[in-house]
Amino acid sequence: MSTSHAPRALSLAAAVLTGTVALYIALVAFGNITDFGTNQAFVQHVLAMDTTFKDDDLMWRAITNKGLENTAYVLIIVWETLAALVLIAGTWLWARRDHVRARRVSTYGLLMLVLLFGAGFIGIGGEWFSMWQSKTWNGLDAATRVLVLTGLALIVVQLSPSDQEA
Repeated sequence: MSTSHAPRALSLAAAVLTGTVALYIALVAFGNITDFGTNQAFVQHVLAMDTTFKDDDLMWRAITNKGLENTAYVLIIVWETLAALVLIAGTWLWARRDHVRARRVSTYGLLMLVLLFGAGFIGIGGEWFSMWQSKTWNGLDAATRVLVLTGLALIVVQLSPSDQEA
């Protein structure tokens, strides 16, 4: 590929990756809204730490209050929905070739998912609530896949050219 086509290809890659992540997280949020109970159980078990090794030194971290568990789940869904909307807006801006705003908006949406899947699911769920100990309610592999896809998209978005280069 000649260097004159490289900026356009990078912008296209940023648009496609942003759109892919937007579609994915929109479907995740939609699924969590329309099939509320499935992942609600996941969040409840992770927070309750009821399928971990039940080490007395860690179990004080468990949250077994259903109201708090449900609040956490609803906040996750709201965050997913907001991230999806931001990424949809970023994809639309890429399609309009407004690269400066597309990069900024896409970055915000992708960072929202880094926070949710990296800090939230891997950090807090995986380590604080010892999700890694559970054979049944362990979402670390799924969270890692989303974090990798999101991180790849974020890198490509940051490498994408400005309007002057595209």
